[in-house]
Amino acid sequence: MKILALETSTLAGSIAIVDDNYGIIGEVSINIKIAHAERLMPAIKWLLDASHISVNEIDAFAISIGPGSFTGLRIGLSTAKGLSYATKKPLVPVPTLDAFARTVPYCSHMICPMFDARKNEVYAAFYKWGKTGCETVMDIRAVKPEDLLREIREPVIFMGDGARLYKEQIIDTLGSNAFFVPESKMLPAASAVAEVALEKIKQGITTDPVALTPLYIRKSEAEVNWKG
Repeated sequence: MKILALETSTLAGSIAIVDDNYGIIGEVSINIKIAHAERLMPAIKWLLDASHISVNEIDAFAISIGPGSFTGLRIGLSTAKGLSYATKKPLVPVPTLDAFARTVPYCSHMICPMFDARKNEVYAAFYKWGKTGCETVMDIRAVKPEDLLREIREPVIFMGDGARLYKEQIIDTLGSNAFFVPESKMLPAASAVAEVALEKIKQGITTDPVALTPLYIRKSEAEVNWKG
């Protein structure tokens, strides 16, 4: 089974094709200040062409549904919906931080993926590897870094642009309990989204594209300011 996965929750867009028999067929990640609307479809076409795979050979699509950039999430989801509708193939939503945490495999410490949520907040969650895999310890939420760090009493591995942004504060607060993944692991990967999606499909879990919305966690600026 071939999965084409999209990850557009941050500025660093990522696209991957993963096969459950052969693993990662191809993955593209671009971390530059160009809108996803401009680069997403060309990148998908390039990856399909480079992999010698037709879009009709894809068995299902996976989308990272957030939290993250509101605009990026909307563009990624609308693209994934379009591909799903056009090919009549299933679409599988994957919470962004769930997939991101899995890129630090079988770690004995707590894992905290952290995205910059602006307004002096981060999107964060806690995970730990257990008998059933990478298990959620604290659900995804928008929180001030100082409030999040106040809860920590053990070694934690931080990852994501929020961890990079607040690295000094994290170290000052946690000292020797603060660890950070290398730069190569600081960005979410579409291949991890595809892996989670494959597991969901094998369990019979897909979704109705019509009803699927991004996982925003909090209201957008437009919704907050709307007085209609």
